[in-house]
Amino acid sequence: MGAGILSDLATEILIPVCAVIGIAFSLIQWVLVSRVQLSPDKHSSANDGKNGFAESLIEEEEGLNDHNVVQKCAEIQNAISEGATSFLFTEYQYVGIFMGAFAVLIFLFLGSVEGFSTSTQPCTFDSSKRCKPALATALFSTISFLLGAVTSVVSGFLGMKIATYANARTTLEARKGVGKAFIIAFRSGAVMGFLLAANGLLVLYIAINLFKLYYGDDWEGLFEAITGYGLGGSSMALFGRVGGGIYTKAADVGADLVGKVERNIPEDDPRNPAVIADNVGDNVGDIAGMGSDLFGSSMGILVCLITTLFATDFFEIKGVKDIEPTLKRQLIISTVLMTAGIAIISWISLPSSFTIFNFGVQKEVKNWQLFLCVGVGLWAGLIIGFVTEYYTSNAYSPVQDVADSCRTGAATNVIFGLALGYKSVIIPIFAIAISIFVSFSFAAMYGIAVAALGMLSTIATGLAIDAYGPISDNAGGIAEMAGMSHRIRERTDALDAAGNTTAAIGKGFAIGSAALVSLALFGAFVSRAGISTVDVLTPKVFIGLLVGAMLPYWFSAMTMKSVGSAALKMVEEVRRQFNTIPGLMEGTAKPDYANCVKISTDASIKEMIPPGALVMLTPLIVGILFGVETLSGVLAGSLVSGVQIAISASNTGGAWIMPRSILRLNFIELREAQLSEAGASEHARTLGPKGSDPHKAAVIGDTIGDPLKDTSGPSLNILIKLMAVESLVFAPFFATHGGLLFKIF
Repeated sequence: MGAGILSDLATEILIPVCAVIGIAFSLIQWVLVSRVQLSPDKHSSANDGKNGFAESLIEEEEGLNDHNVVQKCAEIQNAISEGATSFLFTEYQYVGIFMGAFAVLIFLFLGSVEGFSTSTQPCTFDSSKRCKPALATALFSTISFLLGAVTSVVSGFLGMKIATYANARTTLEARKGVGKAFIIAFRSGAVMGFLLAANGLLVLYIAINLFKLYYGDDWEGLFEAITGYGLGGSSMALFGRVGGGIYTKAADVGADLVGKVERNIPEDDPRNPAVIADNVGDNVGDIAGMGSDLFGSSMGILVCLITTLFATDFFEIKGVKDIEPTLKRQLIISTVLMTAGIAIISWISLPSSFTIFNFGVQKEVKNWQLFLCVGVGLWAGLIIGFVTEYYTSNAYSPVQDVADSCRTGAATNVIFGLALGYKSVIIPIFAIAISIFVSFSFAAMYGIAVAALGMLSTIATGLAIDAYGPISDNAGGIAEMAGMSHRIRERTDALDAAGNTTAAIGKGFAIGSAALVSLALFGAFVSRAGISTVDVLTPKVFIGLLVGAMLPYWFSAMTMKSVGSAALKMVEEVRRQFNTIPGLMEGTAKPDYANCVKISTDASIKEMIPPGALVMLTPLIVGILFGVETLSGVLAGSLVSGVQIAISASNTGGAWIMPRSILRLNFIELREAQLSEAGASEHARTLGPKGSDPHKAAVIGDTIGDPLKDTSGPSLNILIKLMAVESLVFAPFFATHGGLLFKIF
């Protein structure tokens, strides 16, 4: 067994240094974004002509009052920020109660494994050694659970604050050109991406080293205790994703059905009572929910830092046509650089060979084999990303076919969208399957775990791209509500259209990595629970498979119905205001935005509890009543079923939104050159303008797809991870006291 070129101490120092660099880089990006002032007294002093700096303000060209425009943007941003903050604080009150109750449950269940004994016990993998008592593991697991939950909550909150800080600034920069607006939106996304990835890594590093002071050489107890960190983070992310997703889609559906379909007013029209709630929802769903779920890796932070400069500094965004290729290059560049980075780290930090335990059997692994495990996960993620882009971008035939189907109405639009989603599952599943086979062949379950790490190694870039979408979407809404010119809305629409595709790519990464992470956790659970084999022909296991495969459908049904119930209340409120507030349609009276925000908040908090309880209680109920074998079947079934439903739902919803975006670009009656700048292709212009029958069909498809792509689909990846990590945390308790029904009968 050879030692790595880099010493253990140097390797340990490298991890927090990379995290600190990531935090510092995010703060630099924050400073650059903050230079855009939300005040009318001065404009940016830069005039180098790059990325639209030298272009005169459109309002100045058209003689509009700059003071009023900036003032309105600032007011709208404040309203969105206050609404998002109010929702998150309300949500955190409820999840705080859950956090405390579940922490007590963890301590009691794990402490009871050895009867709350404080005596040391023989180690599982080496009975000649003594390991720390189960009571200590219970205590430290509880602490790590709380730490992970708090980290997740703080990450989600910071992500939301960053997004709401940047949306109006992106709108104001769109006056100077689409390139300048893109830079602000992407830099803001980078603030979130690097801050959250580095924050999660640094907290975990500190926790492991503090726990190590007690555990010493007892690595088994240390890593069993630190598993609670993932449980805390994933459980908070579940409520954040579900609650935020219900919030945003309730507001979005209410705004679309009444505003665009019934009243035929533009999207984000200030006359629509649900417009502020809709913009708030983009932040609490896509930003806070996503940011609380994904953490990162150390080498990936450095790679993603360099990659970000290609979008913000090394290349110039000259027009709309450059936006989507620039975002796509981020994925390619980060993957290529990360491959080289992984090779270097594998060479200098890992011994030439080392031994791992594969279900009690020793297996020798060489450092180049581990490099291939990480690499195959990394490139599988890129493949999944590009497949997702192919099925959700208006540049390719699948979405164009869905757009064409709008000519004959909403029904054909729905049919084509469903077919697209089902078909989009094929290649990602093969990519995941190949990753599993290769990584398991080289390094068993540990290989699968590091393959998942490879897929998430560029998460800082993924989060930056993902956050870019809601920021651009909010920027367009603010431009509409502030009464800014049509040319600015063109630019924000184009930014938003690119963001819709990249957001779908981010969800594809998250789902693919969840499959690998869940499989690795499943292997750890089987080992920790003392299960020698998982035989599907055994009735205990097979019934678990059936139930587990059903759970994603049950969960999706609950979240979809929750969106529908919350949206129903929103639709009724929006209709009420249009019918009872004199002058609302004429624009002479203001709607009651606050009441719509309150309705979305109350409904989402209420509706997030049942699906959250389904996920959190299922492993406990199955493990206690039916035992670890049945629970292993449940985990396997939910993994296989959940990944495919998640991919299909996300891509179907992502595809359904694009025809509306294509058709929306035809609404502005400008000369041919301006239409080209807005990104409207010849194909798009043949479908008819905004307000036409194809556009109405597209709006209906988009309304149906919204809860699929923003609530059910993204939440399923958390479901399969959370059930697996929860089962792993409670595995000792289930192995000791589980299977009560089978013991009785």
